[in-house]
Amino acid sequence: MNMQTTNVIAPPAPRSLEGMQLPQVMMRDILLKTIFRMNLETVPEISKAICLPIPVTQELVDLARQQKLLESTGTLHAGSGGQMGFQLTDTGKSRALDALGQSEYYGAMPVPLDVYREQVKRQSIRNIQVTRDQLLGAMGHLILPNELLDHLGPAVSAGRSVLMYGPPGNGKSSISNGIRDALGDKIYVPRAIEYAGQVITVYDPIVHNAAQEMEEDPNSLRRTSNRFDTRYVLCDRPTVITGGELSLSMLDLVYNPTARTYQAPLQLKSTGGVFIVDDLGRQEEPPQALVNRWIVPLEESKDILAFQSGEKFEVPFDTLVIFSTNFHPNEIFDKAALRRIFFKIKVDGPCQEDYLKIFAMVARKRKMPLDEDTLVYLIKNKYPQIDNIYANYQPIFLIDQMIAICEFEGIPYQMSPELIDRAWANMFVKEEKIVH
Repeated sequence: MNMQTTNVIAPPAPRSLEGMQLPQVMMRDILLKTIFRMNLETVPEISKAICLPIPVTQELVDLARQQKLLESTGTLHAGSGGQMGFQLTDTGKSRALDALGQSEYYGAMPVPLDVYREQVKRQSIRNIQVTRDQLLGAMGHLILPNELLDHLGPAVSAGRSVLMYGPPGNGKSSISNGIRDALGDKIYVPRAIEYAGQVITVYDPIVHNAAQEMEEDPNSLRRTSNRFDTRYVLCDRPTVITGGELSLSMLDLVYNPTARTYQAPLQLKSTGGVFIVDDLGRQEEPPQALVNRWIVPLEESKDILAFQSGEKFEVPFDTLVIFSTNFHPNEIFDKAALRRIFFKIKVDGPCQEDYLKIFAMVARKRKMPLDEDTLVYLIKNKYPQIDNIYANYQPIFLIDQMIAICEFEGIPYQMSPELIDRAWANMFVKEEKIVH
């Protein structure tokens, strides 16, 4: 598949404590909590845990020693290249426990929000140009009309919002996934960001797919940490897919009262990637309310989040939002909301010719021999019953039903008018009154 290689500029590794743009007390406390929780002793171990280069980690360790929070153990660790060992003093331990009482966060040093903003610009979804070949490569398994790709291509390349609408079962979800696959390159996702002294965790293994090269030889630590800021994880452009379960509260910061830390909401985790709202209109909240929540982010490329205290702050909004619905847009949105969704693309059922192509393709994949008489029977006798309206899901449904019948009856895979009748009966339930 012709995927683009990543040409995203990596975040530069911090060179000094002063250049970190984080409160010194916060950095010191994260150092103490990490040493305490992970039982670390040498600077290389600590450097790896807090994701800072060795010289910067050494500066932080020296600061803690000056404040009598860390002391040398007086032993050299042979396994760590003769590195000096350090341990928390009694004062250091009680400071670590106090700090854990305020926030359980330890490990990777967070990236200040303003520093992260710069990285978002360097790897913006708006910088991506997707070619027709890339879209075709990612959607080659789908049979789509050419004019659909004519509309999709510019929408994806613009990195703006897209609304796909049309009858169910015609591949809107598959197209959304194809768009995600067409993006193809990688970006840097921060493990955590900091604003106003609060830590917000962003990297989430459920959402983010880390690149293999992150797993390196621990002895190459110096080389790695100089190459890019290891407070970030190199990942595929993220994709968040939500459906009927999406609620407005999922778009707010998630506060963990026990750990006293925040977790980024879904749209912040999807920065630099794609956010798919599937099945719009099936959520508990009305679609209009959901879209109203996105209006400022979509128009101004920034989102407003709030801490527990009520303090509001801006974060970058750099996401291709794809709404997908089975309803006509005029039924679920007012004109102002529709105006704000940049591209509106109708995804219709296939024409008869494309329907037969899909049928043949599915049959080949499922090793079901095609029978021309049966296909003629299907088109001439069955489809007129539903006004000749074809849908992409139907060939898969009918062929899988016939396969299930063949396996039950113990006969080789085959299609016949009789098997089509039995499969068709399962695709549509007859309208009838059920007596209770």
